[in-house]
Amino acid sequence: MTAQLKKPLHAASPHAIPFADAVRVWLRIAALSFGGPAGQIAVMHRILVEEKRWIGENRFLHALNYCMLLPGPEAQQLAVYIGWLLHKTKGGLVAGSLFILPGFVSILALSYIYAAFGDVGLVAGLFFGLKAAVLAIVLYAVRRIGARALQNWAMVSIAAAAFIAIFLFRIPFPAIILAAALVGYAGGRAGSPLFRLGGGHPADKHNAFSDAESALGEAIPHHARPNLAWSLRVSAIFLALWLGPVALLFALLGPDNVFSQIAGFFSQMAVVTFGGAYAVLAWVAQAAVQDYGWLRPGEMLDGLGMAETTPGPLIMVVQFVGFLAALRHPGTLDPFLAATFGAILTTWVTFVPCFLWIFLGAPFIERLRNDPALTGAMSAITAAVVGVILNLAIWFALHVLFRELRSWTGLGMTFDVPVWSTVNLPALLLTLASTVAIFRFKAPMPAVLAASALAGAAWQVIG
Repeated sequence: MTAQLKKPLHAASPHAIPFADAVRVWLRIAALSFGGPAGQIAVMHRILVEEKRWIGENRFLHALNYCMLLPGPEAQQLAVYIGWLLHKTKGGLVAGSLFILPGFVSILALSYIYAAFGDVGLVAGLFFGLKAAVLAIVLYAVRRIGARALQNWAMVSIAAAAFIAIFLFRIPFPAIILAAALVGYAGGRAGSPLFRLGGGHPADKHNAFSDAESALGEAIPHHARPNLAWSLRVSAIFLALWLGPVALLFALLGPDNVFSQIAGFFSQMAVVTFGGAYAVLAWVAQAAVQDYGWLRPGEMLDGLGMAETTPGPLIMVVQFVGFLAALRHPGTLDPFLAATFGAILTTWVTFVPCFLWIFLGAPFIERLRNDPALTGAMSAITAAVVGVILNLAIWFALHVLFRELRSWTGLGMTFDVPVWSTVNLPALLLTLASTVAIFRFKAPMPAVLAASALAGAAWQVIG
């Protein structure tokens, strides 16, 4: 009986797996999608490849490699890709939507609490502790991604140049990514071994099995084959869903309205979010705090703490940014109604493009495999992301560990320096404790976040 259950279903048939079963599985994956993209991808691999055997090892990795080339959250896009392979367009829509739904609801609820009670001592203490733990997590992300991406002097140089560009000269994040991509493309096209992509998420080979053994099989499903008419049609639909509301807001409210600004800014972000949430957060924080005045510096860390402790992609932190932006600039609307609309609008323009990238490009992705120029571009982008995340870590550290900063300007550079006499000793101690727990003892991040939040609350009550 067990052997029969492990036999593959009809190869390459998206109907081999009941759609209702798939919905239940995607709900389960969504509820377990903690821990950033690495943890989320591991959950999908364990359930879809090892446990359910719906998709084979090679096909899973091939889909993941494509998603790593795209702007946006790779784990959510991987869910869309696999859902589309299994159950056509409706499968991709359901998988991708369910993947973000628990996080959206959780962060919206926390945002209401934060806005209503954020200044209350106990709540303020919880978020104070979260900030310290989040800073340690960002430092860990720098080391983890750097160890994978900076394999030679060329990659180290690109990372250093990216850090200098954004930290000292405040060059916009999209310009840094574009420059890195052009350098990598040229290096890859020239055949330089320095620009070979060494990234990827290693699979658990112990449980690996071939595509032929899976429910989907090894052949390409009929609906997944390149079809230019279908691609053009789906692209038009999702472009309208994405940019239609943006154009309507600009036309009705004007470019200076907060909802137009949210729609325009986060639509721009959706096309440059290479390298995951940490990479783009420095740019988002810079714009939200310094350019638009939507948030105060410490609040960006509060939002990241929410995203770290709830299921779903870490990029869901932008929902919190949109919530506070609209809350503080509601116009004629009730502030909380405006904030809710701001959160929904931010989520919409952030994730609708993810469906577009998958439905448009996935049928043609076989032609992009092993392309040296494309590989070089992605290798350079990954290296640049390390420098950008390092900038994010320093930016967070300055605003968490010091109560006062001063701006230094000269030689074309502008950056903040700490006033050393204003160091926040409790924040420093909590950050050091969280860093030791994560780096030295490999403590689970949810446990570190919870412990740091409780310590912050205790300090607030005692102090």
